[in-house]
Amino acid sequence: MISKDYLSGLFSLDGLNAVVTGGSSGIGRGIAGALAQAGASVVVVARGPERLAETAGELAALGCRAAWVSGDLRTREGVRAAAEEAAAAFGEPDILVNCAGVNIRPPMAELDEDVWDTTMAVNLDAPFLLGQRFGPGMAERGFGRLIHVTSQQAHRAFVRSGAYGVSKGALESLARSQAEAWSPRGVTANTLVPGFVMTPLNAALSADPAKVEALAARTMVGRNGLAEDFAGAAVFLASRASGYVTGQSVFVDGGFSVH
Repeated sequence: MISKDYLSGLFSLDGLNAVVTGGSSGIGRGIAGALAQAGASVVVVARGPERLAETAGELAALGCRAAWVSGDLRTREGVRAAAEEAAAAFGEPDILVNCAGVNIRPPMAELDEDVWDTTMAVNLDAPFLLGQRFGPGMAERGFGRLIHVTSQQAHRAFVRSGAYGVSKGALESLARSQAEAWSPRGVTANTLVPGFVMTPLNAALSADPAKVEALAARTMVGRNGLAEDFAGAAVFLASRASGYVTGQSVFVDGGFSVH
């Protein structure tokens, strides 16, 4: 006999608040939708008001609690302002998903300080600052989930990893440091590692059909990823079911990394 109460106890996010950066497009939007439909009150954070309003509106139409914050995560002031506005929507978050990112990958010899600084600001500094803002409160309450979306480039260099790969590798190290600091008090920190997913962040690569086909052939399931492929893993890492999983990199890549 299947017990719905048992499944709900493991995976339901009822009564929890979530903040998802990069939540208005691509993987972030898919994760925001999954968390909301699992019961969390979700605040999506990104730059463009139009897409944000559209995302929150779609979730509201499904009966979910959703709000949005337009913020600039390229500056520390922008991150701090977005964090306070996000916390004001439904209360202090129990779940933080860092999915916002920039993917600027010139040839290494052409990688200048501006590209480096912008990449680190959005991909690494913002998750750090948001973790510093929300992590201690999660620890005080005895429950929290920090989820970072990284990349294959965190583990291997290809297709001009550049500053992007460095930022994602450092983000995985940040998750381990957060896990060390706060997991004894009920806060887990993990990363989701995508394969190739056709999102706006990968627009340049998606425009080359031959490369898209080659990347799909490298997977074990025979296709590239979709935003909805992250729903189950995200809900698991956000839920009580993952309480003994921390400091880990969870690959959601169709077998790309091991093929």
